Amino acid sequence: MSWWRPSDVGFAVRSKLVDMGRSARLLVRLVLLAGQTFSRPRLVRDQVHFLGNYSLAIIGVSGLFVGFVLALQGYYILQRYGSSEALGLMVALSLVRELGPVVTALLFAGRAGTSLTAEIGLMKAGEQLSAMEMMAVDPVQRILAPRFWGGVITMPLLAAVFNAVGIIGGWMVGVLMIGVDPGAFWSQMQGGVDVFKDVGNGVIKSVVFGVAVTFIAVLQGYEARATPEGVSRATTRTVVMASLAVLGLDFVLTAMMFSI
Repeated sequence: MSWWRPSDVGFAVRSKLVDMGRSARLLVRLVLLAGQTFSRPRLVRDQVHFLGNYSLAIIGVSGLFVGFVLALQGYYILQRYGSSEALGLMVALSLVRELGPVVTALLFAGRAGTSLTAEIGLMKAGEQLSAMEMMAVDPVQRILAPRFWGGVITMPLLAAVFNAVGIIGGWMVGVLMIGVDPGAFWSQMQGGVDVFKDVGNGVIKSVVFGVAVTFIAVLQGYEARATPEGVSRATTRTVVMASLAVLGLDFVLTAMMFSI
């Protein structure tokens, strides 16, 4: 007895291609709606406040503890080679290049991405999106686009906060607790971190991650089944898909930026 048939495989592949095409069309449409969206800045401002302000606490606390751990682990490693003065440089490069954008994106997906998916999914389950279409109001333009661009704007800002708090955490552990010379800590950091190559690449990563995470969140909410179970499954898919997308994109961007 055959467990699968070629026709089943063909149907599954075709269905996935249709889903990818529909997702790509929605992304292009959201990008093209940028002008109309920013012509009503109040909608984007509200989403930036909602996504950024309510994610600020977890971003700040996480950045502080990541800075603590980086300073502790980095000091014990650098001390073996007599380079403990480079602790500030190691903490800063680790944050601005990798940990800042990546960890912020993962936390953003778990906090803001799930709320976006649940909000849009509940609006669909409550037939609010259908009611907007009946009133000749485009739900993509009125609901999805402001949330998408609000997430794209918020993500680099949160990554910058994460980096700044993480560096402060590294300074607290390295200078105040361990006793690294504060002048060497800051001078090594200032001399070794390149604004364009290191900080600029980190900003590019955070923008790309913001596009990916926010788009996945609004897409899953918009495509969710109009049932409580469908909304819960869409929220779970948002976390899983956004996390995998962030990690995969991080490898691709790192390979392109730092030319392995």
